[in-house]
Amino acid sequence: MAVRSPVINVMVKAAQKAARKLVHDFGEVEQLQVSQKGPSDFVSTADLMAEKTIREELSRARPEYGMLMEESEETKGTDGHHRWIVDPLDGTTNFLHGIPHFAISIALERDGEMVAGVIYNPINDEMFWAERGAGAYLNDRRLRVSGRRELSQAVIATGVPHRGRGDAAQYLPVLERLIPEVAGIRRFGAASLDLAYVAAGRCDGFFEFGLSLWDIAAGIVLVREAGGYVSEISGGHDLTQSGDILAANDRLHLPLGTLLRGAATVKRAAQR
Repeated sequence: MAVRSPVINVMVKAAQKAARKLVHDFGEVEQLQVSQKGPSDFVSTADLMAEKTIREELSRARPEYGMLMEESEETKGTDGHHRWIVDPLDGTTNFLHGIPHFAISIALERDGEMVAGVIYNPINDEMFWAERGAGAYLNDRRLRVSGRRELSQAVIATGVPHRGRGDAAQYLPVLERLIPEVAGIRRFGAASLDLAYVAAGRCDGFFEFGLSLWDIAAGIVLVREAGGYVSEISGGHDLTQSGDILAANDRLHLPLGTLLRGAATVKRAAQR
């Protein structure tokens, strides 16, 4: 059985406690009070309650740590080295439409580096977790990225721009180049779970432009600890600032990145 460290136990406990209310509200999704933050960007009472629960649990266990949470302003910690990064409900649109694919994502950052992460889908009780140097796990099973070597055999997850969010003109040439080269493209609607699926070998790669830090922080640790590679789509390593993320197994990260960057080059040339 996998042995979880004290910090992972804190994160798991916070995720599980917040999940209990989410699961209850998911069963009564039509009765939820929902306010609209922006086009296709919703926040529910369930979302806010989950964040409140996670904040309370993490603060009780590590009161000196800072916090960056999706639905509230950043809180600076007295510690100065550690910061929790939390998405209390990744996949809100799925949740509000009764689609059972959403997650709680909690990461721990130390001196600017992601060192631990938990991604929990409460509907099927899948707890993905990882800590730097200790491996990645799904519940108690060790995870490893897929061993596929060819893009023609690969399933790639991504996000697709929709009303009011993202740059469709940026994605179209990328998808045009990608579609003929891979076995499948999936748009699941929860970036944290996309990264967890790469770590678990269910998807062979994932890319998306302009994500927020709370979308990707925990997944970065999971993919790397499962033997995969994570970078910016451009090939750089400042992905926590740009939000342009490419994650894949060790065989496909380079060819997938080359393909995606080639599509971006075609787009820039066409604009001249």
